Amino acid sequence: MSIPYGVSTKPSRDLQTFPNPQPKRDYEVRFDTSEFTCVCPMTGQPDFATLRIRYVPDKLCVELKSLKLYLWSFRNEGHFHEAVTNRILDDLVKLLAPRFLEVEGHYNIRGGIATTVVVQHHKRMRPGRRS
Repeated sequence: MSIPYGVSTKPSRDLQTFPNPQPKRDYEVRFDTSEFTCVCPMTGQPDFATLRIRYVPDKLCVELKSLKLYLWSFRNEGHFHEAVTNRILDDLVKLLAPRFLEVEGHYNIRGGIATTVVVQHHKRMRPGRRS
């Protein structure tokens, strides 16, 4: 199978967006991947996780392939579970300014302990302003 010219298959932090096709409606977008990996900063061993990302878009939606390449970019970096889960949330909030966003990381058992980290963002409304 050949890869179309100009299509990137390398890890990247370059997240892309597209306009929300229904900005007046609240609806939830969900992404699940069981292929997230990073490296334990203490041991240098790989950490594997299932990530669940869900959000209610405002004006923008995240483009799926750029999200995949973004998540792949953590593969060879050392991160604590809590830090990388919060980093992903922060990057997506900065990019999208969503009405709601949650990142849930289910990290595989290490030393007999499985870790789950759940972080959320809720859009704060200014007084007198409605979405």
